[in-house]
Amino acid sequence: MNRPRNMFALMCAAVLGCAILPASAQQTAPSEPPTLPTLPERQPPTVLSASTQGEIRFDTRTPFDFDVLLTQLEKAPLNSGKGTLFLPTTASAANPVAALVLLPGSGGISPGREMEYGRKFADQGYAAIVIDYYSARGYTPEAPYRDKTSGVTEFDIVADAYGALRALAGHPAIDAQRIGVIGYSYGGMAVRLAMDARVREQLAPDLPPFAAHIDFYGPCFQDFGTQRSTGAPLLSLRGGEDASNDLVACAKVESDLRAAGSAVGTVVYATAGHAWEVDRPRGPNQFPYVAGCTMVFDAQGLPSVNGRQMIAPATDPQRAARHALRWGSGDFFKGCLKVGYIVGRDDAVKEQSDQHMLHFLARTLAQ
Repeated sequence: MNRPRNMFALMCAAVLGCAILPASAQQTAPSEPPTLPTLPERQPPTVLSASTQGEIRFDTRTPFDFDVLLTQLEKAPLNSGKGTLFLPTTASAANPVAALVLLPGSGGISPGREMEYGRKFADQGYAAIVIDYYSARGYTPEAPYRDKTSGVTEFDIVADAYGALRALAGHPAIDAQRIGVIGYSYGGMAVRLAMDARVREQLAPDLPPFAAHIDFYGPCFQDFGTQRSTGAPLLSLRGGEDASNDLVACAKVESDLRAAGSAVGTVVYATAGHAWEVDRPRGPNQFPYVAGCTMVFDAQGLPSVNGRQMIAPATDPQRAARHALRWGSGDFFKGCLKVGYIVGRDDAVKEQSDQHMLHFLARTLAQ
């Protein structure tokens, strides 16, 4: 297999929902970035009644990069987020329930995972919204994997998470004080980012913060520089046979979040690989992943790798310019690209992680 040369392919490796990576995405990517789809026309946010569920729309932003989110959010396009909301039968204005925001992996909404968990949570008495961050930004399910993963970033995903928080907080049948966020792989990275107090202050300073965070196997090659968390707890769930998660790097990330003010619990399932919930047979693959490099963000949200700055101050904040810059940044990751790890369905691990997850939610979202 030819090794990808641009940053998108490296990020694909590191943020995997690559459980469903198509064969075409394993090939060397072209040197020119793909054309970004135009953001769909903004739609009015869905008016929510106590019985509203199904597909809803909400306002969000598309900052693309961290410095835009932290320091230039007004320059990020305002667009419509999209999600599918599940309500338990017990939810009503007289009996508002706790809720969860579900952030998919980089493969998008995957069979066996997000929608199935949305229904499972409703059966357990929680409302749940599954975010579709790709179609909200003009990508169809048929769009090439590498196009989607290069065109929607973890900073866009966290903006959607907070947009969904705002929508759920206004739902008459949901308790705004008891809303958690769960992310898988790419979404898990956004879950940790959502814990940064600066992010909340930019995206939803007027709302109660997320009350609980769960990170399912979100790769740990980024140091966001979080000094203050929102104070909400995190549960981190990882596989001991998932080479795409550097457990030493993840332990450092989790330690930093504790120091920033959050309780963090970690479970490593010794024999688990990556994406153990998805409907794909468990086994080894030849997908790439990043190990041995850390993308460090300064106080302005500007990243560097091994002391080399990736984005200069005053760089054009427009989405197309940032997309081209990210696509061409592969040289920063030389020597950090590895190949092959375990991925796919593992019912025994899924049963264990479901129990850990539900116990954590019962404790953190209790009325």
